Amino acid sequence: MQATESVADSRLTERQIAWKVARVLEEGWYVNLGIGIPLHIVNYIPDDREVILHSENGILGMGTRPPVGEEDPDLVNAGKEPVTLRPGGCFFSQADSFAMVRGGHIDVAVMGALQVSERGDLANWMIPGHELGNIGGAMDLAAGARQVWVAMEHCTKDGKPKILKHCTYPLTAPDCVKMIFTDIAVIQITDAAPLLLETAPGWNPQDVQKLTEPKLLFTKPVKVMDLTGAPANK
Repeated sequence: MQATESVADSRLTERQIAWKVARVLEEGWYVNLGIGIPLHIVNYIPDDREVILHSENGILGMGTRPPVGEEDPDLVNAGKEPVTLRPGGCFFSQADSFAMVRGGHIDVAVMGALQVSERGDLANWMIPGHELGNIGGAMDLAAGARQVWVAMEHCTKDGKPKILKHCTYPLTAPDCVKMIFTDIAVIQITDAAPLLLETAPGWNPQDVQKLTEPKLLFTKPVKVMDLTGAPANK
């Protein structure tokens, strides 16, 4: 299915998507951030909320990116970007880090995606016909985290839906995604069908449905995202 552009084509930026996710992470959660849009989340967690960020290369209590010139080359996230350590944070071996993941101690893993199916199947590591992908720790996180959330753009660069009835790319894990945050919507995966919870300002449920392959359930009325305090749209 080829998606069409909405008349009200006002989409969230990557940082606004990350901000939206950060606002709903709960106090005391242990959260892993995947590469891409999820890595921005660390910058937008409310100051009065303790969310403990985990990185599979062996960090617990990960903080924001350091100021330019103050980077520690030995302290990087899974995307090899410099980070800081929050008070009380620690680092440890990758084996211990994956023991935490596989032991079910991560409350939420926020990952990017190439495709998500209507039942929550996740494909985020390889596009057929392209160079061989690298699944990294995604498979362990998708299987081991208590919840998997996806932060991604709603469509591909050529306008095709990324939320599909069935994934056509190799799966990272089946039936694992619970929430999807995109540049136009927030969608919850339910047993009945994907449930549209919120739309971006300027979008209505019909606009979102045109860019989504499976039939969406709608709350009544569908809430419009409140972006008060979000980073600038640029």
